[in-house]
Amino acid sequence: QVQLVESGGGLVQAGGSLRLSCAASGRTFSSYAMGWFRQAPGKEREFVAAIFWSGGSTYYADSAKGRFTISRDNAKNTVYLQMNSLKPEDTAVYYCASQGSEGAGYDSWGQGTQVTVSS
Repeated sequence: QVQLVESGGGLVQAGGSLRLSCAASGRTFSSYAMGWFRQAPGKEREFVAAIFWSGGSTYYADSAKGRFTISRDNAKNTVYLQMNSLKPEDTAVYYCASQGSEGAGYDSWGQGTQVTVSS
């Protein structure tokens, strides 16, 4: 199991930027890919972005494409989510998660970090 800790959330104005970090520890060798998800109150959890540890290929939800950038530092076992041009609808708790293998579900989750975008 991988332990994940998110940080970097906060309160920003619409149009502003935030950089989220997700530090992984424990069985990091068992992690195949990392994903960012978010959940607003009363809404379903939704996928935001993902990145593969090996190769660094990325994938984005339509809502994030062009505004968010996911990256990783393998040496630091850390994944980042750079969020620009933030909108009020981006307000949510953001979670990072670890995927053990292709096709499998995300089996390790962080505690989440709150992102609030004011208008």
